[in-house]
Parts: sequence; C-alpha cells; structure tokens
Amino acid sequence: MPSSVMPTPNQEHASTLAVSAVGLRKSYGDKTVLDGLDLRIPAGSVFALLGPNGAGKTTAVKILSTLITADGGQAQVAGHDLSAAPDKVRAAIGVTGQFSAVDGLITGEENMLLMADLHHLPRREGRRVAAELLERFDLTDAAKKPASAYSGGMKRRLDIAMTLVGDPRIIFLDEPTTGLDPRARHTMWQIIRDLVTGGVTVFLTTQYLEEADELADRIAVLHNGTLAAEGTADELKRIVPGGHVRLRFDDPAAYRSAATALREATRDDEALALQLPSDGSQRELRSILDWLDSAGIEADELTMHTPDLDDVFFALTGNTDQPKETAR
Repeated sequence: MPSSVMPTPNQEHASTLAVSAVGLRKSYGDKTVLDGLDLRIPAGSVFALLGPNGAGKTTAVKILSTLITADGGQAQVAGHDLSAAPDKVRAAIGVTGQFSAVDGLITGEENMLLMADLHHLPRREGRRVAAELLERFDLTDAAKKPASAYSGGMKRRLDIAMTLVGDPRIIFLDEPTTGLDPRARHTMWQIIRDLVTGGVTVFLTTQYLEEADELADRIAVLHNGTLAAEGTADELKRIVPGGHVRLRFDDPAAYRSAATALREATRDDEALALQLPSDGSQRELRSILDWLDSAGIEADELTMHTPDLDDVFFALTGNTDQPKETAR
C-alpha cells in the first residue's frame, strides 16, 4: 500500500537532525535485511521504528550505533559521519539493547561505577554521577544490593541509568520494555519522556504498538528492509480506511431528519445512530458540525473513531503477528 505521509527531502540543516540516513543497505548472505533505508530524525524527539519479525529494526540500530557496518548508504549521527568519525558518534550516543547489560554478580552501585570507569571519569566525578543517576531512577535504596536480586523493571532502570553515565545526546532503546509488567512499562515511559524533556533524542524500537502511539513524535513502519510509511501516529492512522464519525440522537425525529439528509451514512435505527466515513481530519469534522448547525439538527453525542496502529501495521506489512523481532 503506498503511503501518503512518506517524508519528502527538504532543506533542513543537518544540525537540527539527530540522525540522518540515506540509502542504508545491509545483507547477510543472500538475505537483504535493509534495502535503502532513509531516516531524518529531529533532535530532541522520540522516533519509533516498528516492523514485523526480521524487518531489520535491530540491524538498523546496530548500524547507527556503530556496532556493525552498513554495506551501502550514508548516515550522520549527532552531526558526525558514521563511517568517517565512528569514535565521535560513540561519544555522543548511548545504547540499551534488547538484553540487559547489567552484571548481576555486582551491586547496582558497582555497575554504575564500572560504567564511570569505562567513560574515564575521575573517581570523585564518577561517584557523583553514579549517585545522582541512582537517585534519579529511584535505585538508591537498592544500590548496595546485588543486581541479580533486582526485579525486571529495576534492572531496566539500572540499564538506562548506566547508559546515561556518559551524558549521551542520543539514546537508542531497542525494545526497552519487553517482558516488563504494566506498572514497570508505564514507569519506563515516564523515564523516556523525562529524557526527551531534558533534550535527549530517543530512537525507540518496540514490539508494543501502544508504546509507539503513547511516546513517539514520529513513527516509521519497516517492511522488507524499507520504510512502508512514516509520520505522526495520527497521520499513519489516517492512511488506513475504516475511520468514521458516529452521531447518536435522543430525539427520533432529529434522527430521521439526519438519516434522510445523510444518505451515505450507515443507519442503526435501534440505537438512533448514524455512522459516517471519515478520515479523522479537523476539516472534515468541522464540515459535519457546520452541516448539523445549518440544518438545525442537534446530535446528542458525536464520537470520532480512527483506526489504531494495529490496523496500520497489519495493512502496511500484511503481517498478523505482533511486530516482534529477535536480535540479529
């Protein structure tokens, strides 16, 4: 299905972009995983990459975080060329993978201090940063306990706290809430929002469509190694048919008048309700309200229904499974 919201090239200055990629390609043997991936991710935003199993989400993260090299294409991360200045890219980013980097044999505090040493922070500075991040992520009381005793949510919080030791401008979160219970997931969502409020750019891959809908400024759907569509959640929902406006009436006479005038509406005589196809746009909703006013008809209830991201995902990928990808 062609997308009506695919981005077109523009003249944005590179400094406004946290990530810019053109034509990224990656194959494993005869299997093409990325086939000309283009990305433009504004600084200080949350970008979510969705896709079915094997779509290439994790591969894209690994390329952009310098863990593997692309077979073709160009990319800039934090203003640095991926191939020409990988060390500068690494200095500007943090990566939290699908599997926790926490060492369960040592304490939470020791994990943090180990990261501080890896970033070559002076001892006093490392202790200060570790203490501040443990407090920020509500881990101070557990700091002296072995990380193996932490819950899944606590380990994930510690994982992200460790990522922040180097004060990255861009964080890649590869399925950060997989396996967490609903309460821990919502805690992680708030952490991500707080990071962005602080000026950090978050590149998120997720198997939870609700998560992308809740967090992301822009969402891209990856299918067969290319972007099937990209846009805001609302823009993506409007490219899938099925949106409608439902008008319900308490007055049978008003219902009959509206049903007679709106012949394209689907009738529900028992509920005194009409259903009109809609693309969910503000302009279309305003035209319906203006028509009701001009006709002197008052609906007692008006509700807007739009397809959700599940509908978008299935329509764009033809995949009926949740968009979960194993690490590659």
